Parts: sequence; C-alpha cells; structure tokens
Amino acid sequence: MEAENGEGQVQVHLKTKQEQYGVPDVPYSIDATVATTELNTFVNTLLEQTSTDGSHRTVEFDFLVFDEYLRGRLCDHLREKAISFEDAIEIEYVERFPAPEPQDCLLHDDWVSAVKTCGKWVLTGCYDNTINIWTIKGKHVLTIPGHSMPIKAVSWVSLDEERGKFISCSQDQTAMLWEWMVETNSVECVSVCKGHERGIDCVDVSPTKDKFATGSWDTMLKIWSTDINEAAEGSSKKAKLETGSTRTPIMTLQGHRECISAVQWMDKDTLLTSSWDHTMKVWDLNMEGIKTEISTNKSIFDASYSNLNHLIVTASADKNIRLYDPRTNHGSVVRNTYLGHQQWVETIMWSTTEEYLFVSGSYDNQNKLWDCRSPKAPLYDLIGHGDKVLDIDWSNPKYIVSGGSDNTVRVYKSRKAVNADSKME
Repeated sequence: MEAENGEGQVQVHLKTKQEQYGVPDVPYSIDATVATTELNTFVNTLLEQTSTDGSHRTVEFDFLVFDEYLRGRLCDHLREKAISFEDAIEIEYVERFPAPEPQDCLLHDDWVSAVKTCGKWVLTGCYDNTINIWTIKGKHVLTIPGHSMPIKAVSWVSLDEERGKFISCSQDQTAMLWEWMVETNSVECVSVCKGHERGIDCVDVSPTKDKFATGSWDTMLKIWSTDINEAAEGSSKKAKLETGSTRTPIMTLQGHRECISAVQWMDKDTLLTSSWDHTMKVWDLNMEGIKTEISTNKSIFDASYSNLNHLIVTASADKNIRLYDPRTNHGSVVRNTYLGHQQWVETIMWSTTEEYLFVSGSYDNQNKLWDCRSPKAPLYDLIGHGDKVLDIDWSNPKYIVSGGSDNTVRVYKSRKAVNADSKME
C-alpha cells in the first residue's frame, strides 16, 4: 500500500532486551513517516494483543535505529544514515527513563559553585567562602566557615551514621580536610592542604578512599593523603591542632599549560584531568606521568568518565557536549556531539548506575538529562534555576542536584524504581 505522502512503507523487525515487553519476531510493514508517537502506539497495541490476561498497561518507549534514538520521522532518520528503504530495518525499543521530579530548593546566601551528595546528605560550597551540609529533603544542618575565598569544589571521603569526612577546595589556594560528628553536629578542620600556588578548581577522592587529587589554576595536579591520623600523632587536642594544621602533597604532576578544570580517578592508579588548554590527560600514578593525551579544539570546563561504559563526556566553551573514547588509538576523535544547550556548558556527570545516561548544567540556566545514544536532543530539560548552573551531581542514583548563581541548590528525584537499600533515602 502506497502512503499518501509518497514515502511508502518499510519492513521493520522490533527487538527489545527487556523480555517482558517482547513482541512476535516477524517483519512488520509500517509507514515510513512514523515517529516515536506512532511507534509507541503500534508496540503497545501489539503488547495488548499478545497479553494473555489483558493486563497490559501502556508503556512509553524510545526507539533505537542504527544505534541512535529516533527523534524525528523514520524516513528522515534512514536518509541521514544513508540506509536503503528496501532493507528490513531493525528497531530496538527500550522503556523510556521517567522524567525526574523537581523537589526542594535549598536557598543559600551566595552563588553555589560546588555540590556533592552522599546518601541523604548534600555538601555544598559557596561564593561566601562557606561550606554547608543539608539533607536531601532541604533541611539546613550546618554552615562551616574556614576558607578565605569562594569554594570551588567539595567531595565526601567517607560517611557513616557517626561521622563524615569531606574535603573543600577554594580560590584561597588551599584544600581543607574536615571531620563531621553527625550526632553532635560538630565539625573540625583536620588538615589544611597547602602546595598549590593559585586557586583550586576541582577535587576527587580515590576509589580506595585513602587519597584525593586536586587540580588548580597553577596548572598542577596534586595527590594528597586523606588519613586523619596522620595529623593526630600527638594525643592531646592542642598537639593535634598544631601538627594537623598543614599537610603537603604526596605527589605533584606537571603537564597541563592552563587551569585544570576537572579531575577524576578512573581506577586506583589512573586519573583523568581536563583543562582550559584544550586537552584531557590520563595519568598513571605508578609512572608518575602521562599515559594518554586527548586533544580538542576548545577549553574544557568539565569532563566525566564512566566506569560503566568507559567513555568520557566533556563540557566546553561552546554549547556542545562531546563524547570521547580514551581506549582507542584515535582518542581525540569526537565520537558524538550533543546539541541542546544555548550557552556555555559548565558542568557534566555520568550516571553511576545507568550506563547510557548523563546530566549537564549550563550558563543557559538549564540542566539537561541525556542518553548518549540521542545526540540531537536531551531526554529532559530539568528547569528551576533562575541563573547560570555552576555544578551538577548525580552521585546518589535517586537524586540529581545542582548549584547555581541564583544562590540555590535544586534537587530532582529520579522516578525510576531503584533496588537501593533504605539508607539511600
């Protein structure tokens, strides 16, 4: 049957890895002009017909055609990929990730330039030089002075019912290691880490939790110990304060030519850094040097490596997000480009549990949730910020949190059912 618009029909095979949504594996003939909406109706109708007890509820699906999400008409998608309409087309469908729900707004006194969650706790760093601890439900727990300039990065080292250990990094050239007693809600600076000669822009804690890495405007990457007892050899409090007041780095690595904008441990001996010098570098701590370098043509403001898919996404000095594969000999080849933000992209992070998903925040006041198989459009816009987004975090799979120059932290709750333990509240 010839369609009215002259695009004709195509033969498709419908596949899914989610067996509960499987349909009969036969070729279906469909109109070439269909888009996601029509395909959803079609698949749900098939599921209804094959449902034995008539209990099928409508499910929203997304459709992968040649490894990319269908975002327009099927015929246009095939043309763009130069696929013949004569071939049988395999379409894979996946249950759509549900839209995260906006939750609380955590109101601060100044720009929020750093956010990190751990379980139900949110650590924030502010342009008024303070660090703050909140609950994910929006209760303010503690304001911590100590730095003399704005905070640019924070990270949890460890956290249990009794105590938390975390790090703050500031434009005042220091990183501070803190110990927080949860029950008494008291906090102490265990060590001031000195060695950088300009502001510190990023921090990450090693998978083994015994070290952390900082990147700075002085172009240096420094490795430090997280050991609290290192400072507390003297048993008296006074001695502890004196000996614990300053800490120097275990290692300093030189190689970038401009500010290091992001640092991340890929494994216990390997680090990824990104920089305003248009490069990313993979460092081998055993060699104390650079293992791989990825060159780009833009200053990189943030980069995130996924332990699930081993790919890197970058945020940079244009509106585009880029995907790289550091494992290939052609690491500098951009694997994909994601279009959607209207201004500089400032912050980016992969999901730690969903291998295809990542989030980004931009100077266009928006956060976006992406699937790396959908370069033409994000899955969702996460709106709420009234000004630039400065930092985004998805460490707790149940909550996406972001800080911005509207002086707020926004919390978005994932609606995907997670089999996480109850501690993740």
